[in-house]
Amino acid sequence: MAARRLQLVADQAAADQAVAAQAAADRAAGLAAALAAGARALNTDGDLRASRQDFDRAYRLAEQAGDVPAMALAALGLAGLWVGERRAVTGAAQLEARLQHVLALLDPHGSLALRLRARLAGEADYFRGEHAAILAVLDEARAAADPVLLAEALSIAHHCLLGPGHVTLRRELAAELIKASFATQRRSDLLMGLLWQTVDSYSDGDPHAGRLLSELREHLRERSHLAVGFVVSAIDVMLAIRAGRLTEAEELAAVCARAGAAAGDVDHEWWSGAQLVTIRWYQGRLVELLPTLRDRANSPGLSAVDNSSAAALAVAAALDGDRHTAASTLAALAGDDLAHLPAASSWLVTMNGIVEAASLLADAGLAQRAYQLLRPYAGLPMVGGLGVTCFGSAQHSLGVASLTAGQLDQAVEHLRAAVQHNLALAHWPAVLASRQRLAQAYALRRYPGDAEASRRELELAISEAAALGLAALDAPGAGPASPSKPPSPSSPSGAFAQCRRAGRKWSVAWRQRSVLIEDSIGMAHLAVLIANPRQEIQAADLVAGLAGLAARGGDGAAAHPVLDHEAIAEYRNRVKLLEAEIDQLDAGDDPGRAAGARAERDWLVAELARAAGLGGRTRSFPDQGERARVAVGKAIRRALVRIAEADPVIGEHLRQTVHTGVRCSYWPA
Repeated sequence: MAARRLQLVADQAAADQAVAAQAAADRAAGLAAALAAGARALNTDGDLRASRQDFDRAYRLAEQAGDVPAMALAALGLAGLWVGERRAVTGAAQLEARLQHVLALLDPHGSLALRLRARLAGEADYFRGEHAAILAVLDEARAAADPVLLAEALSIAHHCLLGPGHVTLRRELAAELIKASFATQRRSDLLMGLLWQTVDSYSDGDPHAGRLLSELREHLRERSHLAVGFVVSAIDVMLAIRAGRLTEAEELAAVCARAGAAAGDVDHEWWSGAQLVTIRWYQGRLVELLPTLRDRANSPGLSAVDNSSAAALAVAAALDGDRHTAASTLAALAGDDLAHLPAASSWLVTMNGIVEAASLLADAGLAQRAYQLLRPYAGLPMVGGLGVTCFGSAQHSLGVASLTAGQLDQAVEHLRAAVQHNLALAHWPAVLASRQRLAQAYALRRYPGDAEASRRELELAISEAAALGLAALDAPGAGPASPSKPPSPSSPSGAFAQCRRAGRKWSVAWRQRSVLIEDSIGMAHLAVLIANPRQEIQAADLVAGLAGLAARGGDGAAAHPVLDHEAIAEYRNRVKLLEAEIDQLDAGDDPGRAAGARAERDWLVAELARAAGLGGRTRSFPDQGERARVAVGKAIRRALVRIAEADPVIGEHLRQTVHTGVRCSYWPA
């Protein structure tokens, strides 16, 4: 019996061992299968969602088995194809903890340890907007004999160098990655090298970028790769925007979003959102996205170094008349110094938004600082993300910043260059926007020949827009870029104001705002000017056009004061305010605004001197033209005061764009 019992115990032990061995074999097989499935999903198919699921399962199985090398491979796979794939704080912290845990268990001199260090360095550098640590690890990888290690380090380093100052270095890294891919035999390495080269060529404004894109498309036609295909679909949207096919671009943005969702890419929502911002930007409809921008600015799905949504929010808020939100958002972006913004792939489009918002808020100081930071990149297109969107030449933003700071010669120089660069980029909405800004700069500068140059740029913008079938394009602050007929707005959302009769009152509308104003002679004058934008109308013709003043009477020889006592008092009070403001601006080191205030003060002083006769008495004039100039100017100014009291945003727009004198005009930007 004892022998029998011993035999039974031995048999049970053997059976248990066999079961344990089979379980271990099953776990090992499951682990190997999970690692293989993750590698296939990531490197061959570009399915980021599936790869995360497979590698997470592999990590847990490897942890149970105590298989440190397998844990390392799973952790590296979990990090994904891109840097910063884990956006939520908890997800990023979990990934970092796993990478560091496995690194502590490995031989520090082995290839797996160096691959983990490269990933950790890249994630940390990317989050801080730096690159020193990953470049140091890349040097180590080059000295090692592991092509997979080198390929991963090259791609990670490239992702940490997406700012505008590293285009040349990025292109070198991309070329090196393509060479390394032939040694790794991993499809993702070759595709990533080609993709990086393509993105870099568009970011550099390379006229042959399309050739690289075509080569990349050929590889994707042979076999799809969801993650790389997602980026290619984003580039398609950017190219449609450049071509001015904005309706098609909006449709392609939806396709791009679906492609990103299919790939499991965390950027699929915001990339399509950024593309829609660009489309609405050039359509003059950015304000429509204000609620979305308010939500997206604080989205945990945004990259830690992406500030473009906040810049877009500042522009949209300023356009909507919400100066508090716009100013607050800009202040948060600027911090102690704009130079501290991380130089990421969205840096140029972020700076473009900051410049436009500063222009809308007339913040000359911020515009000047942005100009200093943008100046080294004047020759680059403002491409956002991995070819996601484009706002044209950086010369355009430099020109807008110069306009805001009152540097008109500088503005003309940059905007001329912007027109030519945008033509080279075939970015037609940007061409039209730059032409309009250039026309504005000429009109403000007023050198001999500038009026004709301004008219010529506007006419070119109109004809180019009509030839391309572009209608009512309107970049923020730039005025309508492409009216296909004589400029007359079809809706209050355009850059041209409207002034129409509404019963016994006048309805004044601009962009998405409108207000009712009591009837007056000045409102009648304004209605004529607004109905004929960018046309000079004689003040005498405005007077003659009013039925109530048709019988002017007299021979025009009676003396009328150039400035009445009320106007003189207003001018003198304004001079005092300006002198106090100039002292304050000089103390605050704001030369741009101080120069503007001085120019206004000097003009007022000259007007007061011109109005003064012998002994300081108010000088009179006998001619009808001068009587008309004074009468029309006073009437319009009073109307503008009433409009500003009812709606400061519309009032400010008209104050800057309505010009009075012997000839009067409404000259929107």
